[in-house]
Amino acid sequence: MKRFDLAGKRVWVAGHKGMAGSALVRRLAREDCEIVTVAHEHLDLRQQADVHAWMTAQRIDAVFMAAARVGGILANSKRPAEFLYDNLMMASNVIEASRLSGVKKLLFLGSSCIYPRLAPQPMREEMLLTGALEPTNEWYAIAKIAGIKMCEAYRRQYECDFVSVMPTNLFGLGDRYDAQDGHVVAALIMKIHAAKVANRPTVEIWGSGTPRREFLYSEDLADACVFVMQNYSGELFLNVGTGHDITILELAETIARIAGWQGTFVFDPSKPDGMPRKVMDVSRLTALGWTAPTEFEAGMREAYRWYVEKIAREGADGA
Repeated sequence: MKRFDLAGKRVWVAGHKGMAGSALVRRLAREDCEIVTVAHEHLDLRQQADVHAWMTAQRIDAVFMAAARVGGILANSKRPAEFLYDNLMMASNVIEASRLSGVKKLLFLGSSCIYPRLAPQPMREEMLLTGALEPTNEWYAIAKIAGIKMCEAYRRQYECDFVSVMPTNLFGLGDRYDAQDGHVVAALIMKIHAAKVANRPTVEIWGSGTPRREFLYSEDLADACVFVMQNYSGELFLNVGTGHDITILELAETIARIAGWQGTFVFDPSKPDGMPRKVMDVSRLTALGWTAPTEFEAGMREAYRWYVEKIAREGADGA
């Protein structure tokens, strides 16, 4: 495959304010390209005509489609229509407008929740659509599956060089810190830091603490996306992760160690666990020449440092 050179290209990062998108902006700064961004208040990606007009005027060469409505188990269960409609519309509009405006290459970011709830572990790319989805995030998953399939369909019918990657659970700089709607890493960082500051002896973990999850540092995801954009052109999406998993309790213990909190974890069995295990087979991406460079605890230290400096401290200063 001929390498797709980003040098001199106008590269749009859709969703540049999110954790994945902001990491992509930082990573692309090392490439000789022109980074294009637009805020939601200036372009609503759910509006088809607006997206097409904007992309045509901007003369975009390459797109990283990182924009999405995201949230944890509780957010998905409370607002299923929003998670389905918003993500379907954003993906459809950006992919179609990319075709119509002559974008040379597009990379779509999916999510590991696309896999069946009881998929054999580790999960290979071929396992997509081989079983029922996890009910706690099926609305988001369906929209992401549609985006992947759109990239496949556009490649087949229009010969568009559109590819997809499937990141595992992310953590890092710019995560969304919401105690109710945030992902598990952000929620645990908030809880454990608050317990440390208040000298509380216990922290509650939703569910049993036994589900196993794989976690990827946001800066590593961005590096993988740039690598795939430059070096891969194929219909099959690629898993992006580390290939290693830990329990939710082990995750909490790692954060507690980094934060310097010594207390006890208690469990709330009334809250759902979600899939019992999620770890991805990353052999295809490894064979292409990319592996995650950041050690898990080192990445978590950076995530915790960012939270303390940017969220917790600013919140305290503004109180």
